Amino acid sequence: MFCSPATGSGRVSTPTRPSSCPGSSECSGRTSPPAFGPSWWTRLRGRPRRPAPAAAWSAAPPSSVFRPEPSATHDWIGPPNPLSNLRPIVYRVSEDESDLERRLRRLRQDTEDWNHDFWTEQNISFSKEKEAFIVSQLKAKGLTLRDEDGRRRALGSEDMALFYKSFLDKNRSRHLNYNREWYRRNLSITLLMARVALSGAWRTPTDRRQQQKKKKNSPTT
Repeated sequence: MFCSPATGSGRVSTPTRPSSCPGSSECSGRTSPPAFGPSWWTRLRGRPRRPAPAAAWSAAPPSSVFRPEPSATHDWIGPPNPLSNLRPIVYRVSEDESDLERRLRRLRQDTEDWNHDFWTEQNISFSKEKEAFIVSQLKAKGLTLRDEDGRRRALGSEDMALFYKSFLDKNRSRHLNYNREWYRRNLSITLLMARVALSGAWRTPTDRRQQQKKKKNSPTT
């Protein structure tokens, strides 16, 4: 399910939130490329994350539940999930992880999972309601879902605009609650990031002094 690690050298990113625009791939539930298996792992070393070329999607293996073990140096970044359209992440676990860093990592991971669950449910609901709307509108016009040549019929943009507005109106409170929770979580993550950064800045000179003391106290040959 994952494909590539991003460097974990102090840079902390917050989870990605899809756009809430109806009809977009994030909101419509359109099928994304299948998740890659272990053979698709690469190391990005901090370079920008680039999507696989179009030819690679057709050759991609079936969806896999493969999930790598956390790395001590990298965050594992996977391809977009076909339901939520979000890239799954396994955050790194450093060997000398402090209690504060552990709190930050767990909050980030929990936010990733919460975000994935929300958009999975939202996209599935969107797709089902959109399909039911198209079928009902075609039936009202005396048309079948497919024409004489077997091609699927489509509604015009004015008809679909009615559905998009109706869907947004019906889910308005749900989206507002999501936005509130999203900002609350990201504020908590940002504050923890600041505490971790301050703690790391303090720990670095302290560690250096301890190393100097060890050198002075070590017997000379």
